[in-house]
Amino acid sequence: MYANGFVNNFGLVPVRRVELKRRGSGRRLGHILASKLTRPTSTGSPAYAYFHTVKPPSFKALHGVLRTKGVLIRRRRVINAAGETEAPMINTTGERKRTSTFIVGLLWFFAHQLIGIANDVIMKHTGSTLAVVQVVFLRFAFATVTMLPVMFASGSDSFKTERLHLHIARSILLAAAIALYCKGLSTAPIAVVTTLNFTIPMFTLLLARLFLDEKVDKTRWLGTLTGFVGVTVVVQPGGASFNPMWLVVLLSAALFAALDVLNKIFVGKESFWAMIFYTAFFTTLISAYPAYLSWVPPSTAQLVLMAFLGGGANLLLYCLLKSFSLVDASALAPFRYIELLWSAVIGALLFAEVPATSTLVGAAVIIPSTLYIVWAENKKSKGD
Repeated sequence: MYANGFVNNFGLVPVRRVELKRRGSGRRLGHILASKLTRPTSTGSPAYAYFHTVKPPSFKALHGVLRTKGVLIRRRRVINAAGETEAPMINTTGERKRTSTFIVGLLWFFAHQLIGIANDVIMKHTGSTLAVVQVVFLRFAFATVTMLPVMFASGSDSFKTERLHLHIARSILLAAAIALYCKGLSTAPIAVVTTLNFTIPMFTLLLARLFLDEKVDKTRWLGTLTGFVGVTVVVQPGGASFNPMWLVVLLSAALFAALDVLNKIFVGKESFWAMIFYTAFFTTLISAYPAYLSWVPPSTAQLVLMAFLGGGANLLLYCLLKSFSLVDASALAPFRYIELLWSAVIGALLFAEVPATSTLVGAAVIIPSTLYIVWAENKKSKGD
């Protein structure tokens, strides 16, 4: 509102000129001559501020607030009466929060990998005397038992769920994926099975794009493909002849990827405790009958290890779900290859296994690819 009546009560004093520019271009949106707010005169007139504009800017431009790539930025160049230019004010709170969220989510994902390797060590030790399906049954049976105190401590509401069918679907996917993976181990060389199992990120990227509508940019595709090349160098599957049964391993990889995507759908809609408990409970039921068919009485030491394995399974899933709640599933997909490096370190410490040259060469490919993803994500979080 530009009323001349305000000028009669206030002397117009040009204090400063505010120039607002759109980021990335030099287009001038307008400038403002602001009057100096004075006290009411003896006539008792109210103290109104008067604005005269040559080219009225929009409300957003008037306040100097621009939004670029989802990051709130305050771009405001102020020229005072002396002709001096003040420094722009930039709000970096959003940038730092997004970067720290990505790093925290990545740390949760690494914790998930390390716990998984520890569980594999226990399963490798007990699997030499017990059937694999029996180990799976005992693992999830103890996982169910160890979750009960947490569920009761959280109150009866922690058992409530409106998505029981999805919990059952997750358990079926988990049981089927493990069964197919074990079947693949019996028909294909271990190097081939390991390589095909690392195609999980490929399926995750595809399924996350189809069902979660996550944006999968070229950075994530490039990081995943480069990591797969590094895995191929490590396992060296080149000399093996193709067997149609290897498709079973690919199918298990697709099921594991579907499980990851389903976990992502669950996050924010169900409590972590309900997801962990019902997954362990229904997987125990699914594997109970096959375990009964091949049951071997376990020793006390084996039962203790199975108890640790069950608790580790709960913690493993918690870390995975926590990471998915902070970072897109497709963004975490390339970092699955780091698990191969963790395995090499644990093998050297516990079993005195010296990494082969191929492992070191593959690591030289895997590490830069994951570091590139970190750099790209941090750059993206800054809105550059």
